[in-house]
Amino acid sequence: MNRPAAVRIDDLVAPRYPEEIAAAFDMVAPLAEALDWAPDAILGQAMAETGLDDFGDDLHVEPLSVLARAMVEEADLSTLGQLSNHSTLVGYARQKLLVADLLARHPEIHDIEIRRPVVIAGQGRTGTTHLHNLMSSDPSFRTMPYWESVEPVPPLAEQGIDHGPRDADDPRFQRCAETLAGLNGALPYFKRMHDMYPEHVHEEIALLAIPYGGMAPETMGVMPTWRDWYRASDQVPFYEYMKTMLKVLTFLGRGTERDAPRWLLKSPQHVERLGDLIAVFPDATVVCTHRDPVAVAKSMSTMLTYTSRMSRNPERLADVGRYWIDRMAMMFRAMVDDRHLVPSSQSIDVRFHEFMADDIATVQSIYELADHPFDARTEAAMQAYMVEHPRGVHGSVTYHIEEDFGVDPAVIADELSFYVDRFGVAVEGAR
Repeated sequence: MNRPAAVRIDDLVAPRYPEEIAAAFDMVAPLAEALDWAPDAILGQAMAETGLDDFGDDLHVEPLSVLARAMVEEADLSTLGQLSNHSTLVGYARQKLLVADLLARHPEIHDIEIRRPVVIAGQGRTGTTHLHNLMSSDPSFRTMPYWESVEPVPPLAEQGIDHGPRDADDPRFQRCAETLAGLNGALPYFKRMHDMYPEHVHEEIALLAIPYGGMAPETMGVMPTWRDWYRASDQVPFYEYMKTMLKVLTFLGRGTERDAPRWLLKSPQHVERLGDLIAVFPDATVVCTHRDPVAVAKSMSTMLTYTSRMSRNPERLADVGRYWIDRMAMMFRAMVDDRHLVPSSQSIDVRFHEFMADDIATVQSIYELADHPFDARTEAAMQAYMVEHPRGVHGSVTYHIEEDFGVDPAVIADELSFYVDRFGVAVEGAR
Protein backbone atom coordinates (compact mmCIF):
# COMPACT_ATOMS: atom_id res chain seq x y z
CA MET A 1 0.00 0.00 0.00
CA ASN A 2 1.32 3.42 -0.98
CA ARG A 3 1.04 5.77 1.97
CA PRO A 4 1.22 9.56 1.81
CA ALA A 5 4.66 11.03 2.48
CA ALA A 6 5.37 12.46 5.92
CA VAL A 7 4.70 16.18 6.19
CA ARG A 8 6.29 18.99 8.15
CA ILE A 9 3.64 21.29 9.64
CA ASP A 10 5.61 24.42 8.87
CA ASP A 11 3.01 26.76 10.34
CA LEU A 12 2.57 24.82 13.59
CA VAL A 13 3.14 27.80 15.91
CA ALA A 14 2.18 30.52 13.40
CA PRO A 15 -0.92 29.17 11.61
CA ARG A 16 -1.88 30.26 8.13
CA TYR A 17 -5.66 29.97 8.26
CA PRO A 18 -7.80 29.40 5.17
CA GLU A 19 -9.78 32.50 4.31
CA GLU A 20 -13.09 31.07 5.53
CA ILE A 21 -11.65 30.12 8.94
CA ALA A 22 -9.91 33.46 9.40
CA ALA A 23 -13.25 35.13 8.69
CA ALA A 24 -15.01 32.87 11.20
CA PHE A 25 -12.89 34.18 14.09
CA ASP A 26 -14.22 37.67 13.47
CA MET A 27 -17.74 36.59 12.65
CA VAL A 28 -18.29 34.85 16.00
CA ALA A 29 -16.62 37.54 18.09
CA PRO A 30 -19.93 39.10 19.24
CA LEU A 31 -21.18 35.67 20.33
CA ALA A 32 -17.98 35.02 22.28
CA GLU A 33 -18.21 38.42 23.94
CA ALA A 34 -21.73 37.62 25.16
CA LEU A 35 -20.80 34.33 26.87
CA ASP A 36 -21.35 34.13 30.62
CA TRP A 37 -18.64 32.00 32.26
CA ALA A 38 -20.07 32.16 35.77
CA PRO A 39 -20.61 28.60 37.07
CA ASP A 40 -24.25 29.35 37.90
CA ALA A 41 -24.81 30.56 34.34
CA ILE A 42 -23.24 27.42 32.87
CA LEU A 43 -25.32 25.16 35.09
CA GLY A 44 -28.41 27.26 34.47
CA GLN A 45 -28.04 26.95 30.72
CA ALA A 46 -27.80 23.16 31.05
CA MET A 47 -30.94 23.11 33.20
CA ALA A 48 -32.82 25.23 30.67
CA GLU A 49 -31.75 23.00 27.80
CA THR A 50 -32.73 19.74 29.53
CA GLY A 51 -35.71 20.83 31.59
CA LEU A 52 -34.04 19.19 34.60
CA ASP A 53 -32.75 20.75 37.81
CA ASP A 54 -31.27 17.92 39.92
CA PHE A 55 -27.54 17.23 39.45
CA GLY A 56 -27.66 14.31 41.86
CA ASP A 57 -24.78 15.54 44.01
CA ASP A 58 -22.45 18.52 44.28
CA LEU A 59 -19.28 16.81 43.04
CA HIS A 60 -19.14 19.26 40.14
CA VAL A 61 -19.32 22.45 42.16
CA GLU A 62 -15.69 23.00 43.20
CA PRO A 63 -13.98 21.89 39.97
CA LEU A 64 -16.33 23.94 37.80
CA SER A 65 -15.59 27.01 39.90
CA VAL A 66 -11.84 26.56 39.40
CA LEU A 67 -12.16 25.61 35.74
CA ALA A 68 -14.49 28.41 34.66
CA ARG A 69 -12.23 31.03 36.23
CA ALA A 70 -9.13 29.49 34.61
CA MET A 71 -10.84 29.52 31.22
CA VAL A 72 -11.32 33.28 31.48
CA GLU A 73 -8.07 34.26 33.18
CA GLU A 74 -5.48 31.81 31.81
CA ALA A 75 -6.59 29.84 28.76
CA ASP A 76 -6.10 32.72 26.29
CA LEU A 77 -8.81 31.40 24.00
CA SER A 78 -9.67 32.55 20.50
CA THR A 79 -13.25 33.53 19.78
CA LEU A 80 -13.91 30.08 18.32
CA GLY A 81 -12.22 28.51 21.33
CA GLN A 82 -14.42 30.46 23.71
CA LEU A 83 -17.56 29.22 21.97
CA SER A 84 -16.32 25.63 21.78
CA ASN A 85 -15.09 25.41 25.36
CA HIS A 86 -18.16 27.10 26.83
CA SER A 87 -20.33 24.66 24.91
CA THR A 88 -18.28 21.77 26.26
CA LEU A 89 -18.71 22.92 29.86
CA VAL A 90 -22.46 23.25 29.36
CA GLY A 91 -22.48 19.82 27.73
CA TYR A 92 -20.87 18.22 30.78
CA ALA A 93 -23.51 19.79 33.03
CA ARG A 94 -26.24 18.64 30.65
CA GLN A 95 -24.98 15.08 30.88
CA LYS A 96 -24.76 15.21 34.67
CA LEU A 97 -28.43 16.24 34.81
CA LEU A 98 -29.43 13.43 32.44
CA VAL A 99 -27.43 10.89 34.43
CA ALA A 100 -29.01 11.96 37.72
CA ASP A 101 -32.47 11.78 36.17
CA LEU A 102 -31.84 8.29 34.77
CA LEU A 103 -30.50 7.03 38.11
CA ALA A 104 -33.50 8.46 39.95
CA ARG A 105 -35.88 6.62 37.63
CA HIS A 106 -33.81 3.42 37.56
CA PRO A 107 -32.07 2.97 40.94
CA GLU A 108 -31.40 -0.65 39.98
CA ILE A 109 -28.51 0.66 37.89
CA HIS A 110 -26.51 0.98 41.10
CA ASP A 111 -26.78 -2.79 41.57
CA ILE A 112 -24.89 -3.54 38.36
CA GLU A 113 -21.41 -4.84 39.10
CA ILE A 114 -18.33 -3.79 37.16
CA ARG A 115 -16.11 -6.83 37.50
CA ARG A 116 -12.44 -7.25 36.68
CA PRO A 117 -11.99 -4.51 34.08
CA VAL A 118 -8.84 -4.47 31.99
CA VAL A 119 -7.37 -0.98 32.14
CA ILE A 120 -4.68 0.40 29.83
CA ALA A 121 -2.67 3.04 31.67
CA GLY A 122 -0.20 4.80 29.43
CA GLN A 123 0.63 8.21 28.13
CA GLY A 124 -0.45 9.20 24.66
CA ARG A 125 1.78 7.99 21.83
CA THR A 126 2.97 4.94 23.79
CA GLY A 127 0.92 2.46 21.76
CA THR A 128 -2.22 2.71 23.86
CA THR A 129 -4.53 3.47 20.95
CA HIS A 130 -3.35 0.54 18.84
CA LEU A 131 -3.53 -1.78 21.85
CA HIS A 132 -6.99 -0.50 22.76
CA ASN A 133 -8.23 -0.92 19.20
CA LEU A 134 -6.85 -4.44 18.89
CA MET A 135 -8.43 -5.63 22.11
CA SER A 136 -11.68 -3.80 21.32
CA SER A 137 -12.08 -5.90 18.20
CA ASP A 138 -12.78 -8.77 20.59
CA PRO A 139 -16.56 -8.68 21.23
CA SER A 140 -16.12 -10.33 24.63
CA PHE A 141 -15.10 -6.89 25.95
CA ARG A 142 -17.47 -3.97 26.46
CA THR A 143 -15.99 -0.75 25.10
CA MET A 144 -17.19 2.78 24.47
CA PRO A 145 -17.05 4.29 20.98
CA TYR A 146 -16.37 7.97 20.55
CA TRP A 147 -19.95 8.90 19.68
CA GLU A 148 -21.21 7.31 22.89
CA SER A 149 -18.55 9.03 24.98
CA VAL A 150 -19.72 12.45 23.77
CA GLU A 151 -23.34 11.83 24.79
CA PRO A 152 -23.45 8.78 27.09
CA VAL A 153 -27.08 9.45 28.02
CA PRO A 154 -29.32 10.65 25.18
CA PRO A 155 -31.59 13.68 25.56
CA LEU A 156 -34.97 12.97 27.14
CA ALA A 157 -36.71 13.31 23.77
CA GLU A 158 -34.58 10.48 22.34
CA GLN A 159 -34.83 8.10 25.28
CA GLY A 160 -36.93 4.95 24.94
CA ILE A 161 -36.74 5.04 21.13
CA ASP A 162 -35.52 1.97 19.28
CA HIS A 163 -33.20 3.30 16.59
CA GLY A 164 -32.50 -0.20 15.29
CA PRO A 165 -29.43 -2.43 15.54
CA ARG A 166 -27.04 -0.07 13.73
CA ASP A 167 -25.12 2.45 15.81
CA ALA A 168 -25.12 4.78 12.81
CA ASP A 169 -28.89 5.21 13.10
CA ASP A 170 -28.63 6.71 16.58
CA PRO A 171 -29.00 10.52 16.42
CA ARG A 172 -26.01 10.83 18.76
CA PHE A 173 -23.86 9.01 16.20
CA GLN A 174 -25.05 11.35 13.47
CA ARG A 175 -24.30 14.46 15.53
CA CYS A 176 -20.83 13.13 16.32
CA ALA A 177 -20.14 12.40 12.64
CA GLU A 178 -21.08 15.94 11.68
CA THR A 179 -18.79 17.40 14.35
CA LEU A 180 -15.86 15.22 13.29
CA ALA A 181 -16.37 16.15 9.65
CA GLY A 182 -15.95 19.79 10.63
CA LEU A 183 -12.90 18.99 12.76
CA ASN A 184 -11.15 17.07 10.00
CA GLY A 185 -11.93 19.84 7.56
CA ALA A 186 -10.37 22.49 9.80
CA LEU A 187 -7.44 20.27 10.91
CA PRO A 188 -6.55 18.12 7.89
CA TYR A 189 -3.34 16.75 9.43
CA PHE A 190 -4.97 15.58 12.65
CA LYS A 191 -5.86 12.14 11.29
CA ARG A 192 -2.17 11.57 10.55
CA MET A 193 -1.55 11.75 14.29
CA HIS A 194 -4.79 10.37 15.72
CA ASP A 195 -7.54 9.20 13.41
CA MET A 196 -10.93 9.91 14.94
CA TYR A 197 -14.25 8.61 13.63
CA PRO A 198 -17.57 8.01 15.40
CA GLU A 199 -16.98 4.28 15.93
CA HIS A 200 -13.43 4.82 17.19
CA VAL A 201 -13.12 3.27 20.64
CA HIS A 202 -12.64 6.07 23.14
CA GLU A 203 -11.33 6.75 26.62
CA GLU A 204 -13.27 6.92 29.85
CA ILE A 205 -11.57 10.25 30.48
CA ALA A 206 -14.75 11.61 28.89
CA LEU A 207 -16.80 10.06 31.72
CA LEU A 208 -14.56 11.50 34.42
CA ALA A 209 -15.08 14.92 32.86
CA ILE A 210 -18.86 14.98 33.32
CA PRO A 211 -18.52 16.29 36.91
CA TYR A 212 -15.49 18.30 35.68
CA GLY A 213 -13.00 15.79 37.03
CA GLY A 214 -10.03 14.05 35.54
CA MET A 215 -7.52 15.30 33.03
CA ALA A 216 -9.76 16.06 30.05
CA PRO A 217 -10.36 19.74 30.93
CA GLU A 218 -6.58 20.24 30.90
CA THR A 219 -6.55 19.68 27.15
CA MET A 220 -8.90 22.63 26.61
CA GLY A 221 -6.30 25.29 27.34
CA VAL A 222 -3.07 26.07 29.16
CA MET A 223 -4.43 26.63 32.66
CA PRO A 224 -1.85 26.16 35.43
CA THR A 225 -4.42 26.96 38.13
CA TRP A 226 -6.64 24.12 36.92
CA ARG A 227 -3.68 21.74 36.59
CA ASP A 228 -2.57 22.46 40.14
CA TRP A 229 -6.09 21.97 41.51
CA TYR A 230 -6.47 18.69 39.65
CA ARG A 231 -3.07 17.33 40.76
CA ALA A 232 -3.71 18.23 44.40
CA SER A 233 -7.32 17.03 44.50
CA ASP A 234 -8.74 13.75 45.69
CA GLN A 235 -9.86 12.09 42.46
CA VAL A 236 -11.33 8.96 44.07
CA PRO A 237 -14.87 10.45 44.03
CA PHE A 238 -14.48 11.13 40.32
CA TYR A 239 -13.34 7.57 39.69
CA GLU A 240 -16.37 6.41 41.65
CA TYR A 241 -18.53 8.57 39.38
CA MET A 242 -16.84 7.01 36.35
CA LYS A 243 -17.66 3.57 37.73
CA THR A 244 -21.30 4.63 38.04
CA MET A 245 -21.16 5.79 34.42
CA LEU A 246 -19.96 2.35 33.34
CA LYS A 247 -23.02 0.94 35.10
CA VAL A 248 -25.21 3.46 33.27
CA LEU A 249 -23.74 2.50 29.91
CA THR A 250 -24.11 -1.19 30.71
CA PHE A 251 -27.76 -0.58 31.58
CA LEU A 252 -28.47 1.40 28.44
CA GLY A 253 -26.72 -1.21 26.30
CA ARG A 254 -25.88 -1.09 22.62
CA GLY A 255 -26.24 -4.62 21.30
CA THR A 256 -25.78 -8.16 22.57
CA GLU A 257 -22.06 -8.61 22.01
CA ARG A 258 -21.06 -5.13 23.14
CA ASP A 259 -22.96 -5.61 26.39
CA ALA A 260 -20.39 -8.06 27.72
CA PRO A 261 -19.90 -7.45 31.46
CA ARG A 262 -16.11 -7.07 31.34
CA TRP A 263 -15.04 -3.57 30.46
CA LEU A 264 -11.90 -2.63 28.55
CA LEU A 265 -10.73 0.84 29.59
CA LYS A 266 -7.93 3.20 28.61
CA SER A 267 -6.85 6.68 29.66
CA PRO A 268 -3.54 8.56 29.94
CA GLN A 269 -4.53 10.10 33.25
CA HIS A 270 -4.35 6.71 34.99
CA VAL A 271 -0.56 7.03 34.70
CA GLU A 272 -0.52 9.51 37.57
CA ARG A 273 -3.62 8.15 39.35
CA LEU A 274 -2.78 4.49 39.80
CA GLY A 275 -3.65 4.65 43.50
CA ASP A 276 -7.08 6.14 42.81
CA LEU A 277 -7.70 3.66 40.01
CA ILE A 278 -6.94 0.58 42.09
CA ALA A 279 -8.88 1.95 45.06
CA VAL A 280 -12.07 2.08 42.99
CA PHE A 281 -11.34 -0.97 40.80
CA PRO A 282 -9.45 -3.30 43.17
CA ASP A 283 -9.89 -6.32 40.89
CA ALA A 284 -8.66 -4.57 37.72
CA THR A 285 -5.92 -5.84 35.47
CA VAL A 286 -3.73 -2.84 34.71
CA VAL A 287 -1.61 -2.62 31.55
CA CYS A 288 1.13 0.00 31.87
CA THR A 289 2.56 1.08 28.52
CA HIS A 290 6.01 2.65 28.17
CA ARG A 291 7.94 4.44 25.44
CA ASP A 292 11.00 6.64 25.04
CA PRO A 293 10.04 9.96 26.73
CA VAL A 294 11.64 11.99 23.95
CA ALA A 295 9.45 10.32 21.32
CA VAL A 296 6.37 10.90 23.49
CA ALA A 297 7.25 14.55 24.10
CA LYS A 298 7.83 15.24 20.40
CA SER A 299 4.60 13.62 19.29
CA MET A 300 2.28 14.84 22.05
CA SER A 301 3.49 18.44 22.01
CA THR A 302 3.12 18.64 18.24
CA MET A 303 -0.33 17.06 18.16
CA LEU A 304 -1.78 19.14 20.99
CA THR A 305 -0.33 22.35 19.57
CA TYR A 306 -1.82 21.57 16.18
CA THR A 307 -5.26 20.80 17.62
CA SER A 308 -5.13 24.06 19.61
CA ARG A 309 -4.81 26.29 16.54
CA MET A 310 -8.58 26.77 16.36
CA SER A 311 -9.15 27.38 20.05
CA ARG A 312 -6.13 29.35 21.27
CA ASN A 313 -4.90 32.77 20.28
CA PRO A 314 -2.25 31.95 17.66
CA GLU A 315 0.49 34.20 19.06
CA ARG A 316 0.61 31.98 22.15
CA LEU A 317 0.52 28.58 20.45
CA ALA A 318 4.13 27.70 21.21
CA ASP A 319 3.22 27.79 24.92
CA VAL A 320 0.97 24.76 24.35
CA GLY A 321 3.85 22.58 23.19
CA ARG A 322 6.12 23.68 26.02
CA TYR A 323 3.34 23.12 28.54
CA TRP A 324 2.75 19.54 27.45
CA ILE A 325 6.43 18.65 27.30
CA ASP A 326 6.65 19.69 30.95
CA ARG A 327 3.37 17.96 31.78
CA MET A 328 4.52 14.68 30.23
CA ALA A 329 7.60 14.80 32.46
CA MET A 330 5.38 15.07 35.55
CA MET A 331 3.46 12.00 34.40
CA PHE A 332 6.60 9.96 33.74
CA ARG A 333 7.78 10.75 37.27
CA ALA A 334 4.40 9.77 38.69
CA MET A 335 4.52 6.39 36.94
CA VAL A 336 7.92 5.64 38.45
CA ASP A 337 6.81 6.78 41.91
CA ASP A 338 3.44 5.00 41.94
CA ARG A 339 3.92 1.86 39.85
CA HIS A 340 4.17 -0.21 43.03
CA LEU A 341 0.60 0.71 44.01
CA VAL A 342 -0.78 -1.86 41.57
CA PRO A 343 -0.10 -5.45 42.68
CA SER A 344 2.28 -7.30 40.36
CA SER A 345 -0.24 -10.15 40.11
CA GLN A 346 -2.68 -7.72 38.46
CA SER A 347 -0.39 -5.68 36.25
CA ILE A 348 1.96 -5.90 33.31
CA ASP A 349 4.44 -3.51 31.71
CA VAL A 350 4.28 -3.22 27.93
CA ARG A 351 7.27 -1.63 26.20
CA PHE A 352 6.57 0.11 22.92
CA HIS A 353 9.39 -1.49 20.96
CA GLU A 354 8.32 -4.99 22.01
CA PHE A 355 4.67 -4.29 21.26
CA MET A 356 5.49 -2.96 17.79
CA ALA A 357 7.64 -6.02 17.10
CA ASP A 358 4.84 -8.48 17.89
CA ASP A 359 1.54 -6.92 18.83
CA ILE A 360 -0.48 -10.14 18.92
CA ALA A 361 2.01 -11.81 21.25
CA THR A 362 1.78 -8.81 23.56
CA VAL A 363 -2.00 -9.01 23.59
CA GLN A 364 -1.83 -12.73 24.36
CA SER A 365 0.33 -12.04 27.41
CA ILE A 366 -2.21 -9.48 28.64
CA TYR A 367 -5.08 -11.94 28.17
CA GLU A 368 -3.15 -14.58 30.07
CA LEU A 369 -2.57 -12.27 33.03
CA ALA A 370 -6.21 -11.12 32.96
CA ASP A 371 -7.47 -14.71 32.72
CA HIS A 372 -9.43 -13.78 29.62
CA PRO A 373 -9.99 -16.33 26.85
CA PHE A 374 -7.88 -15.93 23.72
CA ASP A 375 -8.59 -18.31 20.87
CA ALA A 376 -8.39 -18.48 17.09
CA ARG A 377 -11.51 -16.37 16.70
CA THR A 378 -10.03 -13.67 18.93
CA GLU A 379 -6.85 -13.52 16.88
CA ALA A 380 -8.82 -13.55 13.63
CA ALA A 381 -10.85 -10.55 14.81
CA MET A 382 -7.67 -8.65 15.61
CA GLN A 383 -6.04 -9.53 12.30
CA ALA A 384 -9.21 -8.42 10.50
CA TYR A 385 -9.12 -5.11 12.35
CA MET A 386 -5.53 -4.47 11.26
CA VAL A 387 -6.40 -5.23 7.64
CA GLU A 388 -9.37 -2.87 7.75
CA HIS A 389 -7.49 -0.14 9.64
CA PRO A 390 -3.84 -0.24 8.51
CA ARG A 391 -1.50 1.86 10.61
CA GLY A 392 -0.25 5.00 8.96
CA VAL A 393 -2.78 4.88 6.13
CA HIS A 394 -3.25 8.67 6.32
CA GLY A 395 0.49 9.38 6.47
CA SER A 396 2.51 10.92 9.27
CA VAL A 397 4.07 14.18 10.39
CA THR A 398 7.63 15.01 11.37
CA TYR A 399 8.54 16.60 14.69
CA HIS A 400 10.73 19.66 15.29
CA ILE A 401 10.37 20.62 18.93
CA GLU A 402 13.69 22.45 19.14
CA GLU A 403 12.69 24.78 16.31
CA ASP A 404 9.00 25.04 17.21
CA PHE A 405 9.18 25.22 21.00
CA GLY A 406 12.81 25.96 21.79
CA VAL A 407 13.16 22.65 23.65
CA ASP A 408 16.29 20.52 23.25
CA PRO A 409 15.44 16.78 23.03
CA ALA A 410 18.77 15.97 24.68
CA VAL A 411 17.66 17.85 27.80
CA ILE A 412 14.46 15.80 27.95
CA ALA A 413 16.47 12.60 27.53
CA ASP A 414 18.81 13.55 30.36
CA GLU A 415 16.08 14.65 32.76
CA LEU A 416 13.98 11.52 32.20
CA SER A 417 16.74 8.92 31.90
CA PHE A 418 15.57 7.48 35.22
CA TYR A 419 12.33 6.45 33.52
CA VAL A 420 14.13 4.73 30.64
CA ASP A 421 16.32 2.87 33.14
CA ARG A 422 13.40 1.91 35.39
CA PHE A 423 11.28 0.31 32.66
CA GLY A 424 13.89 -0.81 30.14
CA VAL A 425 12.51 1.40 27.38
CA ALA A 426 14.32 1.41 24.04
CA VAL A 427 15.74 4.76 22.96
CA GLU A 428 14.37 5.87 19.58
CA GLY A 429 16.51 7.76 17.08
CA ALA A 430 19.26 10.29 17.56
CA ARG A 431 19.18 12.76 20.41
